[in-house]
Amino acid sequence: MRLVSWNVNGFRAISKKPEWNWFAACNADIIGLQETKARPEQVDEADRNPPGYQSYWFAAAVKKGYSGTAVFSRPAPLAVTYDLPCADYTGEGRVIHLEYPAFHYFNIYFPNGQSGEDRLRYKLGFYDAFLEHAQRLRQSKPIVVCGDFNTAHHPIDIARPKENEGISGFLPIERAWMDKLVAHGYADTFRLVHPQAADQYSWWSYRFKARERNVGWRIDYFFVSEELVPAVRDAWIEMDQFGSDHCPVGLELDV
Repeated sequence: MRLVSWNVNGFRAISKKPEWNWFAACNADIIGLQETKARPEQVDEADRNPPGYQSYWFAAAVKKGYSGTAVFSRPAPLAVTYDLPCADYTGEGRVIHLEYPAFHYFNIYFPNGQSGEDRLRYKLGFYDAFLEHAQRLRQSKPIVVCGDFNTAHHPIDIARPKENEGISGFLPIERAWMDKLVAHGYADTFRLVHPQAADQYSWWSYRFKARERNVGWRIDYFFVSEELVPAVRDAWIEMDQFGSDHCPVGLELDV
């Protein structure tokens, strides 16, 4: 199975760009998008329900044009659910969960913590609520989770680690949660395949020609629970794909 994930930073905008030809060419079985910023009825039918895929859209209820996720799946899932089962972390269109015969799949746009202490606490609470939920589901089958985690884990995952130690997205407390995720038996699939690869990023600021200079952050991931590690065949970052301030990331599983 070929899986890809992309924070598109506005689906209606990217779908009108030549770069959206990526969708037809990517040949993926499951495509997860984050930060779609659109309700399904705002999207052209051909883009909302592309042929060959079953489509699942989840828009934010609390604020129009904010957050949002979508999944396009060739295989029919056994079940589909939205949001986390915790009322404190619902309403922002951040989580789509599809159950397949071989695994539970999550497409998640994790919160950003840069707008203040309250939002950072929300982000950390959301992290814990997700992990608790995933651990319960993992009792029945393995977990695949993709999306924009909004945290660079290690210094190798960010172009300017020293300068960003006090910035949300690379705070010690956020990175410690990533350590916690790994300690619970989840593997960063890109690092499984490319353990020492440097200068590999998935997000660049629109300011200061950051992408042109490759001053980026690797904050978009595919994690799998350790039971699926033997099934990982490849993982990659599509740094040459434009159209958003993020680029797609991918995973190939033999399941």
